[in-house]
Amino acid sequence: MLTSKQRATLRGIAASYETIFQIGKGGVTETLCKEIGEALRKRELIKLRVLDNSGYTAREAADEIAEAVGADVVQVIGTKFVLFKRNPKESVIDIKL
Repeated sequence: MLTSKQRATLRGIAASYETIFQIGKGGVTETLCKEIGEALRKRELIKLRVLDNSGYTAREAADEIAEAVGADVVQVIGTKFVLFKRNPKESVIDIKL
């Protein structure tokens, strides 16, 4: 669980990030969650987007994916959301946890 200060720091870092995954009409699948988990292991912080033809809102998709991969939802704005998961072996982002 992130504190509000940690969440604010991560939001600032994610502001310059590009969206690397999109959730479309296929929805949230096991394969998608596996790929997102791998990206989180390497990057720790990723930005995702929900397309209009998806049956999900950004909040629903963020919560479902975060639960599936064990990540924290940092931010949800419009159709985009940011996920964070600390890599205990090779930390990329330095925030006090």
